[in-house]
Amino acid sequence: MADPITLSLNGEPRALPGPLRLAELIAQLGLDTRKVAVERNRAIVPRSAYDTTRLADGDALEIVHFIGGG
Repeated sequence: MADPITLSLNGEPRALPGPLRLAELIAQLGLDTRKVAVERNRAIVPRSAYDTTRLADGDALEIVHFIGGG
């Protein structure tokens, strides 16, 4: 069984099963990877790296979801 990880998501602590990639977390949150911007530990994560970015215990994430409208 995988070890859980605890990270900060938009300032709120969240416990998740690990290991976990950023793309998997975005999918679990029901967000479209094309419509989010992610900062991990104060560094922007390029969209091309979502699939290869492994989240670690103690990571701090800020996820901004863009919504269109008019």
